[in-house]
Amino acid sequence: MTKWNVDVAHTNVGFSVRHMMVSNVKGSFTGIEGSVTGDLDNLTEAKIEFIIDVNTINTNNVDRDNHLRSDDFFAVESYPTITFDSTEIVKTGEDTYDVTGDLTVKDVTKKTTFKVTRTGSGKNPWGVEVVGFETETKISRKEFGLTWNQALETGGVLVGDDIKITVELQVNPA
Repeated sequence: MTKWNVDVAHTNVGFSVRHMMVSNVKGSFTGIEGSVTGDLDNLTEAKIEFIIDVNTINTNNVDRDNHLRSDDFFAVESYPTITFDSTEIVKTGEDTYDVTGDLTVKDVTKKTTFKVTRTGSGKNPWGVEVVGFETETKISRKEFGLTWNQALETGGVLVGDDIKITVELQVNPA
């Protein structure tokens, strides 16, 4: 089995959440490690693993990022990483898959399915084979213990429950 490592310079882990019931706040994590072990032309037998350094969260607002790192949300001193380990991969189309696995945020692990599309492959300028994927899912932040919120004077809440996660991934041979 071939092992492929995440190319951090060409990978983006992003998220968005409803803010004040009217707009979306977007952010990303820059501290990413991971691998895909198996045949990238047919992921059904592959093993996919990711580790995200929660301290690298960036929403383009320092005060908000620090609040997200605090015990109100991610509690990074106690839970510095988010992890994903695949448990089942089902081919759903020519270049599409449902990748299900254990997503762990803080001390909560839930089965989560990502919709994955292989976006292409080729050789980089140094002759190294690279493969790209795009993936997305939606989770309930409350199910992962991210429950802090604030009621709004006009009704509703400051932070929505649904978190959309998107990953643009490039891997290189290990």
